[in-house]
Amino acid sequence: MDVEHIDYSKETVLVVDDEESVRGPVVEMLNFLGFIANSAINGKDALIKLEDKPHTFLLTDMKMPEMDGLKLIGLMKNEYPHICTIAMTGYSKRYKYIDVINAGASDFINKPFLIEELEAKIRRAIIERDIRQELSRLSITDFLTGLFNQGHFYTRLKDEIMRAERQKNELALILLDLDDFKKYNDTHGHVAGDVVLKKVGEIVNASIRYGVDSGYRYGGDEFAVILIDADMDIALSIGKRIANGIEKECNLTASTGYAYFSEGMTPESFVNVADKHLYKFKGQRKIQEDNMIRKAR
Repeated sequence: MDVEHIDYSKETVLVVDDEESVRGPVVEMLNFLGFIANSAINGKDALIKLEDKPHTFLLTDMKMPEMDGLKLIGLMKNEYPHICTIAMTGYSKRYKYIDVINAGASDFINKPFLIEELEAKIRRAIIERDIRQELSRLSITDFLTGLFNQGHFYTRLKDEIMRAERQKNELALILLDLDDFKKYNDTHGHVAGDVVLKKVGEIVNASIRYGVDSGYRYGGDEFAVILIDADMDIALSIGKRIANGIEKECNLTASTGYAYFSEGMTPESFVNVADKHLYKFKGQRKIQEDNMIRKAR
């Protein structure tokens, strides 16, 4: 993460203040710095505009009619937790810094302020946010393959099952297991084995629908894919694409197991169905290989 070069143009700031004499100049400051800035005249107007258009920052006055900044910050924390909030006020004695931070704001700035102070506050908030996001990403990512890890798999699967039941959406699951991977490691070494696992991660990510499906390293040489709004035909097609990619690029075969969600399934029972299908497939492949060996003799 490069903290020296932050692209302000990727940040959209909503300035909330009931006084145009404040709103206008602050928006101009932000635009001058390179941010995309919009404005709202009060808390209710801000909530409407946040529904219409995504923002990454909220810069709100504290003393406003109908809904003050403290209440708006509290609502933001619950409804838009990904948005960083900075409170601004000319009434610093009325609003304590600790109360504003506890309400959910990232920082506090007293009016009037210079453009340099505003930039410093927002810049620090961006850096802190990006560090939190990176730490969160690392905690759910398998470092070798770049796929999500098993812990996140069950968290995501639980969420998707709840969504599928609520919205009556289709949901499918693929489990993959590299065939004879232990033998590959014993023959070529663990460094070569790690190269293969990394390549499999790339193949999985390249084979699924970006932003829709998600890939996971389920175990040592086991992988999983959660498919959203996907019937069994889509699951079979994606599973075949992954297996073919592994055979072509890694010179290894992969066994696949599938499950299609039905109402009442738990994450564990859903995985169980795919797991049983996987080992049935693996057993059939072993019988075929044994038969081929016998015929060759």
